[in-house]
Amino acid sequence: MYTDGTVFGEADLLAGHLGDFIDLCVDMHGDNDAFTCVLPTGHHATLTHRQLGKYSDAVAAYLRDGLGLNQGDVVAIQAPNVLGYPVLAFGIMKAGLTVTNVNPLYTVEEAQHQLKDSHAKVLFVIDLFGDRVKGSIDGTEVRHVYKLSLLDFFPQPTRAILGFALKHIKKLVPPFSVKSEGTLMDVVKEGRRLLDAGAEPKFYREGRGLNDIAFYQYTGGTTGRSKGAALTHRNVIANMSQSSKRSAGLIAENDSMLLVLPLYHVYALAVGAMASMHNGVHVVLVPVPRPIVNLKHAFEKFDITVMPGVNTLFLGLMQEGWFRENPPKTLRMCFAGAAPLQPATAQAWTDLTGAPIYEGYGLTEGTCIVTSTPFTEQPRPGSCGKPMPGTVLRIVGEDGRDLPPGEPGELWIKGPQVMLGYLNAPEATAAILADGWLRTGDIAKVDDEGYLYIVDRLKDMVIVSGFNVFPTDIESVLTRHSRINDAAVVGVPDHETGERVVAYVVPGDNELTPEEVRDYCREHLTGYKVPKSVVLIDELPKSPVGKVLRRELRDRARIDFASVA
Repeated sequence: MYTDGTVFGEADLLAGHLGDFIDLCVDMHGDNDAFTCVLPTGHHATLTHRQLGKYSDAVAAYLRDGLGLNQGDVVAIQAPNVLGYPVLAFGIMKAGLTVTNVNPLYTVEEAQHQLKDSHAKVLFVIDLFGDRVKGSIDGTEVRHVYKLSLLDFFPQPTRAILGFALKHIKKLVPPFSVKSEGTLMDVVKEGRRLLDAGAEPKFYREGRGLNDIAFYQYTGGTTGRSKGAALTHRNVIANMSQSSKRSAGLIAENDSMLLVLPLYHVYALAVGAMASMHNGVHVVLVPVPRPIVNLKHAFEKFDITVMPGVNTLFLGLMQEGWFRENPPKTLRMCFAGAAPLQPATAQAWTDLTGAPIYEGYGLTEGTCIVTSTPFTEQPRPGSCGKPMPGTVLRIVGEDGRDLPPGEPGELWIKGPQVMLGYLNAPEATAAILADGWLRTGDIAKVDDEGYLYIVDRLKDMVIVSGFNVFPTDIESVLTRHSRINDAAVVGVPDHETGERVVAYVVPGDNELTPEEVRDYCREHLTGYKVPKSVVLIDELPKSPVGKVLRRELRDRARIDFASVA
């Protein structure tokens, strides 16, 4: 078993409820900037901590006294990174209710599944996708729908001018397919009236505490139908407290964080937004991060010092001429999580910006962060750091025994951030949780100094002629090639070797050939790891947070190479 050796207990928890945590942050940082939203046009608006507290109180009052919701009822948010997101999420928590974050890019069927499975009663949805709402809520318990906008909390007349352009000139705001009960701004206005009449948000969470559900956070669904991880207030507060203890004051009020990762993802919401609030960090949101040139205004208008991201984001920025020619001079540290960071990307990024990338490891079922590289140490290529305070790791072999340092096996974790289980899925819960241990399904190893290395997903391992092949080993070699922008490796059935290694490669120019790629692999990999097939592709299928959707690639490969099975 592996730990970081740090004592972590109840006394280290920053609050007894997320509503109390938000109030604490507001009291500490008052009129300091909390969140800024930067649009592709360069227009931006900012909320201070005090404003965030006032508006989230109004949301809480409206949900409880206005709609009559009961403690524990579920409220869904389906939106990108707009100012309304933290206002809503924090208001829901203050009201003693439960949040479920819905990907705004979900299909109608995917959104409907989550809303139905979570028993959501209310949906706040971005108006850009209002035409999908009717299908999404059909057959669910949703009875109240409200609109969010990119322009919520922007000052007038900017809000009116840009709103007219979005709706009538660019035609980006379709008619709503159901009758909404109003906008978020309407909710805030009515909520403030209720507060003036005597509503008291602290009463809404009386009797609620650390062991109550804060989120039904749905998994990405890359391996089947999405499941709701039941995350308690203890889970989330513990993970933020662990992060605070690990950072030890190295991130503070003079920092500005660029948050591109979507707030509907637990990594961005818990660490990017909420833990940053505790430290007084100014969080800069970008609601429309694609194309990546949309980030240019954020770097130009704000002195960004810290940035969480994924391999795709770092790589994409380095491919932008404006970024390469004028890398941000204030940037001092970055964090990588949610998807593997390629060592070649990390080195190129540090060479260009001077800012190291501290890699971590986490998963929805573990709330967010399980391991991270201590900020007092230099990042180690390929390693995602040491266990967070209070977290215990095991590396388990096929026979169920713990493996020594250096040997790969399945990673099991235990800690205060581990979920209660999956909502409405007892069999899936039993398969992943046992005696407090979370079986991650990731193959990992730990070195003699306690640093964790993720080798691959258990389900992604390819067996070639009896040899275990880990796709990430091959991908790290491929992405070091100067003319390869991105790569992903999968296995498909092969009548000769059992499975065939197939590499999908995004070329950096039109001259790259599959044979050149295979020759390069022969120089750097042992024979059975060399891809038997190389497919050049314009773009890899990825989730919104940059994870390669290997299931889609495997499905494609099975069709492309059906004749060799």
